[in-house]
Amino acid sequence: MFPGVSTGGVLMADTRYAQIARELAARMASGEMPVGTVLPKEVDLAESLGVSRHTIRAAITELQQLGLVSRRRKAGTRVEAATPTGHYRQSLTSLEDLVHFGATHTRVLRGTATVVADRALAAQLGCAPGSRWLRVSFVRMDGSPSGLPMGWTDVYVDAEQGDVSDLPARIEAAPDMLVSTLLEAHYGRRVVQVRQDVQGALVPSELAEALQAPAGAPALRIVRRYLDGAGQLIDLSITVHPADRYTFSVQLTREQASATAALAET
Repeated sequence: MFPGVSTGGVLMADTRYAQIARELAARMASGEMPVGTVLPKEVDLAESLGVSRHTIRAAITELQQLGLVSRRRKAGTRVEAATPTGHYRQSLTSLEDLVHFGATHTRVLRGTATVVADRALAAQLGCAPGSRWLRVSFVRMDGSPSGLPMGWTDVYVDAEQGDVSDLPARIEAAPDMLVSTLLEAHYGRRVVQVRQDVQGALVPSELAEALQAPAGAPALRIVRRYLDGAGQLIDLSITVHPADRYTFSVQLTREQASATAALAET
């Protein structure tokens, strides 16, 4: 959206992809693209609107964040609502989606520290107690009028596998890049897999002020392990999202062969 212009009370930045998102959102609100409509393929949308495929992908991500569309591999992008939901909905199906998520949400660095892993942290990191780790803490903002943080993240990087002293400065200088992306360049190791665990949680008292949420309020806790091709940990992130600001959406699809076999058995 242009500055000061909103769709359903949610502001968008004045960028080309935001302008495309505004146009598509307007079509949804008017009924031209009713709920249930499957959008054309990215390449077709890009051609018809005269923009790059990357711009279309960014616009669709904006619409996902507003709860207007869902995006599924092989199923396409489907209109889910005519007006924004007012909270963040995440539907990640690839590493590229996760990287794009980092590029479209503002990261605000809140602190760094070298920590020694106790037994609890060592169990999460898969390391021996007593090993040293760099902890980088930040909040992510979604740019909505409320200005509320989407979540608090602690990223842990093994301080014993190389010099990470300049990493905090690099993170602060590149707020639109995932920490794992910066580490890929730093270590020359490529992230090929992310293992993710989503758990119900409560907002910790020590994060209540930073998250502008009551201590003990419902939350989601997401742990992501970024692994290289050998299955070795590059970094681990722990994020706490107040529950009313985040929805994690997953679609499960039965394999065609399995479905056919099941029908044959009945």
